[in-house]
Amino acid sequence: MSALIKSTLSVGSMTLLSRVLGLLRDIVIARLFSSSDAADAFFVAFKIPNFLRRLFAEGAFSLAFVPVLSEYRSRDNMAQTRDLIDRVAGTLGFILLLLSLLGVFASPLIIAVFAAGFTDQPAKFELTSDMLRLTFPYILLISMTAMSGGILNTWKRFAVPAFTPVLLNLSMIGCALWLSPRLEVPITGLAWGVLIAGIAQLLFQLPFLYRAGLLPRPKWGWRHEGVQKIIKLMIPALFGSSVAQINLLFDTFIASFLVTGSVAWLYYSDRLLEFPLGVFGIALATVVLPNLSQAHYREGDDSFNKTLTWAIQLTLIIALPATIGLFLLAQPILSTLFEYGAFQHSDSMMSAYSLMAYSLGLPAFILIKILASGFYARQDTRTPVRIGIQSMVINMVFNVIFVVWMLEVEFIAPHVGLALATTGSAYFNAWRLARELRRDEILGAPATFSHPLLKILCGCVVMSALIYFMLPNSWAWSEWFWYQRLAELIWLILPAILCYLAMLWIMGFRRQHFIA
Repeated sequence: MSALIKSTLSVGSMTLLSRVLGLLRDIVIARLFSSSDAADAFFVAFKIPNFLRRLFAEGAFSLAFVPVLSEYRSRDNMAQTRDLIDRVAGTLGFILLLLSLLGVFASPLIIAVFAAGFTDQPAKFELTSDMLRLTFPYILLISMTAMSGGILNTWKRFAVPAFTPVLLNLSMIGCALWLSPRLEVPITGLAWGVLIAGIAQLLFQLPFLYRAGLLPRPKWGWRHEGVQKIIKLMIPALFGSSVAQINLLFDTFIASFLVTGSVAWLYYSDRLLEFPLGVFGIALATVVLPNLSQAHYREGDDSFNKTLTWAIQLTLIIALPATIGLFLLAQPILSTLFEYGAFQHSDSMMSAYSLMAYSLGLPAFILIKILASGFYARQDTRTPVRIGIQSMVINMVFNVIFVVWMLEVEFIAPHVGLALATTGSAYFNAWRLARELRRDEILGAPATFSHPLLKILCGCVVMSALIYFMLPNSWAWSEWFWYQRLAELIWLILPAILCYLAMLWIMGFRRQHFIA
């Protein structure tokens, strides 16, 4: 299990670097473009290929590809494994090339579907369509990058794929600062940054594949046994992994009808939520999936259950205090990071409201990734799909109910209803996944987690009280210089972390609880 910790820390450290640069990227975007019409247009043009990236690249494809590749590596010789890689590369690449061309030519139609509220604003609609033509090919490039990363992850080389997203942030920062001022429409520099990043990310991983003797030589292989198996696993996984992304697109669809800035406010709050989710949640899920697959094929149910239980307990230890920290410090964090230039105090408050709603769902968001891995590692893609579709329906119903209600009562920030709906449906999703794993006798009894959970909650209560009594009022953050805000934020966060860790120690947590 210590190897799992080391791998998680390796992926987490690389992801941390990526997320820090991602925050820097968002600071640059907020300072230059704030929550303007142009910013809303870019976020929609970026969200659509990003949706497809998470759907195909990090979603259904990876969830189907890694277990099958692990099976081939465990069962067959290296020549057969390399042949599978070649056939998958050729088939996936050709299909996504056609999809990318279709997206470029049909960009106005796609925007009309996913951001219908823009159709009444011709300039905004045209700008969004133009930027989508630049960003849409990113799905081809990043999917091939994800396939390369899946190969490296299967061979337990986690650091390179985890570092790759750094290039997206560097590209977008560079284009925002250098290219945007030289363009007639400055915001389009960000779209060029996305396209350039896709090329850089793919090229970056190829030398590492070559050194490992795993560089794909793309061949068409639709009828190949392994490719067919991946497709069969991928089809239900496509629906399962698309649930969260469809929910986000539905959020964008509704937000496009709300006041200008709603799309941007949701974007900034979602990006801050992605920080702990990416640094820990995605890193842990990335490491757990191939290890669960290996346990399923080689080591048996006991090892499988032990790995899954360890991942859930570690999630609770980290996600619960992170939830409280994000909730209580939402406005100070947003003010410290973004409230400069075009980004005003009102933008910080509006983004903070939705961040608070999103943060309540952080444990569920991470648990979904861990629990779903318990199905995908056993090549069961149907169960997460069935549960995911139920969650998607619940989210859409909640979206309409919460937003309509907030509009009727003239709530200052109706976009918060979209974040609350996402949080509520995430807990339903996590609960259903855990229930099915328990029924399959893959997951331990609730009593396995109840005692550690009680200790963790006690630590969170004491930490919350400390933050609450130390926290300055919201307007103070706007009046300080950036270095004063940063110093105050550090002064709040560090004692809170030390307090929480001290409480865990008092409650009996020791090193072995994190590694076994």
